[in-house]
Formats: sequence, structure tokens, C-alpha cells
Amino acid sequence: MIQHLVQYAYLVAAALFVLSLKWMNSPATARRGVFAGEVGMLLAIVGTLLVNDIVNYQWILVAFFLGTAIGVPLAYKMPITAVPQQTALSHACGALAAALVGTAEYYRHTADLHGFTMVALIVEMLLGFLTFTGSLMAAGKLQEVLPTRPITYRNQNLINLTLFAIALGIGVRLIVVPTDTYLFPFFVGLSLLFGVLLIIPIGGADMPTVIALLNSYAGLSACAMGFALNNKLLVIAGALDGSSGMILSIIMCKAMNRSFIDVLFGAFGQVQVAKDGAKEKRNVHSASPEEAAAILESASSVIIVTGYGLAVAQAQHKLRELFDILTRRGVDVKFAIHPVAGRMPGHMNVLLAEADIPYDRLYEMDDINSDFGQCDVALVIGANDVVNPGARKDKDSPIYGMPILDCDRARTVMVIKRSMSPGFAGIDNELFYMDKTLMLFGDAKEFISEIVKELPK
Repeated sequence: MIQHLVQYAYLVAAALFVLSLKWMNSPATARRGVFAGEVGMLLAIVGTLLVNDIVNYQWILVAFFLGTAIGVPLAYKMPITAVPQQTALSHACGALAAALVGTAEYYRHTADLHGFTMVALIVEMLLGFLTFTGSLMAAGKLQEVLPTRPITYRNQNLINLTLFAIALGIGVRLIVVPTDTYLFPFFVGLSLLFGVLLIIPIGGADMPTVIALLNSYAGLSACAMGFALNNKLLVIAGALDGSSGMILSIIMCKAMNRSFIDVLFGAFGQVQVAKDGAKEKRNVHSASPEEAAAILESASSVIIVTGYGLAVAQAQHKLRELFDILTRRGVDVKFAIHPVAGRMPGHMNVLLAEADIPYDRLYEMDDINSDFGQCDVALVIGANDVVNPGARKDKDSPIYGMPILDCDRARTVMVIKRSMSPGFAGIDNELFYMDKTLMLFGDAKEFISEIVKELPK
């Protein structure tokens, strides 16, 4: 009877995981998708705990309370700007769990392991361990505990690939002769080391893609664990996670006009220095909050472009006040979302949803770009590389060919930014030097507050 209940719980959980992924495809149904995923995971956990093989719940309860004590404060206290770091840490924990399960299975059943089961275990542990350390490195770069710029050295790619080949070779040896347990620590160590070396040469500009890719690796590790343990639900959940993360990585690469090879080995994100060793001094036009408010007051259409600077300043709620004032005055206000704006896929969507910006006011890049030519004001808040017209015009630019938001085609451009420092790509933004562009220097939250004060209510 219990076994039948477990299978039914797994079946419902699998269906909820699929529906969760489907519903999370739209902001309007995202909450429903998250809830469905949570219920599915609860059913999966409860079903697993009912399995007859589990005879001692002592350590499970210890892990449950320990994980709760860490996870709940982490979720509540983590600011919206640190969600990418939290996501990377979640990937690290999930991947480590899969790798440790694989390790336990290997040492418990060494003499009985063979063929496909051993292949699944090796794949599970290889992906799990490298994703664990890789995700920690990604979190460190995002938190700026580690340098956000690429860390490179001579023959780096050759060394990385050699280490990976050695780890893979040891894995093949263990598949053929599982009883060679003395090789296993070397396999684990090389997998952990490769995860570190894989991420350190990747710059901050590629972090959205890296996070999605690490998510894919963690999912594939869980999928392999499902095959090793003969657990169909793990296979389904891991395959969903792995495939969705891979698809998202492809979308991110397309949005940056880059390939996986470029992301993993291109060291993108190094500061570009002029040939003479000094930056050329160029003039910009700046404006005060009063001048910015006057321009917005006379506009009939405004497109707001958000970037990571909005998240840093925690200005989303003040932006909502500005949106309300402008819409009450009859201004057509839209929000343009670039696929790689922020530090993780969907970062800007989450940020604006937190401030209850209406979903129908958010437009993806392909849907909004044609509107910039008829727009009175493009208000850019904390974005940089995703609005750089050099991606269209400068063939020598490292972001050449990357699809961008066409803010430069608006009648007037206003950019709220703390300074003229470059974005993650490390290059100047031609948009900032155009005659139609006004730079609004300062903290985004404070500057928007000043604009709101100047606008008639």
C-alpha cells in the first residue's frame, strides 16, 4: 500500500514540475508556477520519506532543522541585489548534495557496481562536484569577494582542458574497474578544481549565462543520480532542470551574440584601454532633477530601461511612484527589458514585479525596439552595455553584434548613473556622449525621488 502511495505522489509531483515550468514562462502565472513547484517538491520529499528502505529518521531530522535554520534567514534577509548570488549558492548546494549521494553510493556498493549504473554515477559526481565549486566562484564574483574581471594566465584553456581530460580518464577507469577505489579521491579533487578554473576566467558580463549554465549542470547531475538510484522522479526533475537551464543559456548567448565557447573561454569583460594608454576625454551633457522633471512633464510617451543600477539603489518603489504620476497625467509609459539586464535571467522582471509594476507595461527587447523611434523620452536607469549603440556600429567593439535596446533612436535620452564608469564589458558607451543624451548623475533612488517631488501631482 505504501509503495503505491509513493508512486502516486511521484506521479503528481512530476506533473506539477512540468506545469511549474510552463507557468513560470509568463509573469502573469509565475506565482502559480512557483507554488506548483513547491507543492511538487513537498510531495516528492514526503513520498521518498515513506520508502521502506528508510529505517532511521534521526539524521534526516537533523539535516531538516539545520537546513531550515540556514535557508529561512538567508531567504528573508537576502536583498534583491543579491538574488543572483543566492541562486548560485542554491546551485552549489544542490550539486553538492547530488555529488555526495553519488559518493555514498559508490563506497556502499563498490563491488556490485557495473555498466550503466557506474556511468551514471561518474556523470553525476563529475557534474556535481564541478558545479559546486563553479557556483561558489560565481557567487564570489557576483558578491565581489573575488575579482569580477576575468582572471587569466598563460595556456589557461589548455591546462583546464587537460585537467578535465584527466578527470574524465579516471572516471572511465572507474567505470571499467570500480574497485580501483584509490583513484576516486583524485577524481573528486580534479572535478572540484576544474569547477574553480572553469569560472575564474569568466567576466561579470557573462554571469547571467554562467548562472543558467550552472543550473543546467546541477539538473543534469540530478538526472544522472535518478538513473543511478533507479528513481524516475529524479530523472524527470533533473531532465527538466537541465534542459531548461541549457535552453536559457542559449537564449542568453543569443541575446549577447556570443557562443558557449566564447562564454567559457573568451575571458570577456576585461577593461578596454586606449592604445596610447590613456582614455580620451569627451564632453557630456548633464541635467538636474528639475530639468529632467520638466522634460518628462512635457512628454507624451516614455520608455524606461532598467539595469543593475536600479537594483543596487533599491529604486524600484520610487520608480513605481514616478510611473503612477506620469500615467495619471496621460503619459504612455512602457518598460523595456533586455534579456541579460541585471546579473541573472529575469532579474529586472523580478525587481519590477516587487514594486507591482503592471505586467502589461513590461516589454521584451524584440517587442519594444520598434517603438523607440516614436518615443519622446527614453529614461535609462542603471543600464550600460545593453543600450550601447557601439554594438551596432563599431566592428572593433567586443560587444559588436550583440542585440541592444535602441534607446539612441528616441527623441531625448536621459541616463541616471552614478558616474561615467564603464559597464561589465569594460568599454565606453557612445550613447552617453550623444547631443540628445542628458546624464543625470547620482544615486537612482535619490534622483528619482527628486524628480517625483518636482512633478505636479
